[in-house]
Amino acid sequence: MTDGRLAGKVALVTGAGQGVGRGIARAMAAQGAAVALVGRTFAKVDAVARELEALGASALPLAGDVSDREDVACAVAATIDRFDMLDVLVNNAQSSVQRKLEETTDEDVDLAWRTGALGTLYGMQAALPHLKVRGGVVINFGSSTALQGDTTFGSYAMAKEAIRGLSRVAAREWGPYGIRVNVVVPTAMTPAAEVYRDAYPNRFEANLAGTPLRRMGDPETDIGRAVAALASDDMGYLTGATVMLNGGRVLLG
Repeated sequence: MTDGRLAGKVALVTGAGQGVGRGIARAMAAQGAAVALVGRTFAKVDAVARELEALGASALPLAGDVSDREDVACAVAATIDRFDMLDVLVNNAQSSVQRKLEETTDEDVDLAWRTGALGTLYGMQAALPHLKVRGGVVINFGSSTALQGDTTFGSYAMAKEAIRGLSRVAAREWGPYGIRVNVVVPTAMTPAAEVYRDAYPNRFEANLAGTPLRRMGDPETDIGRAVAALASDDMGYLTGATVMLNGGRVLLG
């Protein structure tokens, strides 16, 4: 694709095999970006890559675990080898388990920390030399459950708030390179949200009732398009910010 606000840009999206990651990849491709898609299950990212190619976009599916620094470095290197540049890094991947704090184990914390905070750091460090070339964009992910302290999300909340702190530091340190770093806090109808809806229908409906827009976000049209806008020159003066894409469920003061 040659037109769109991201024409000529190359983006790498982690956790791109489904849900929000897939929605972001599709939205970026629709805006003209070439997209490298990273996920633990190659079949999933390969299927998304075929979708993007059907849209007329260039896509590169890559198997990788963001909790492994070498996997992340290899994904960035493969992106450069294929497209010669990298303009946008989207650190979307995250794994975690829900458990009450008194039952939370070291393994629970390690899973959330390594796939979230460390995975985000690994991606940023590997991408930095390439983002410096033309000035780039990093978009990381926070969580409304962390911001409002939802129960059973202790290890997840720890990792997500660490990502926001990391992002603010990077925005200051990397701004002189022309690199913008922002955080998105999304709420979307993902496969995980569908599992939650089916398991706890009353709690799910209560959450919707507490959301001013009274609906879950769509991974592509609500979250993906907003992320594509953040990655574009239209938002070229925004950095160090947390952007709430949750229908008003949680508001930052």
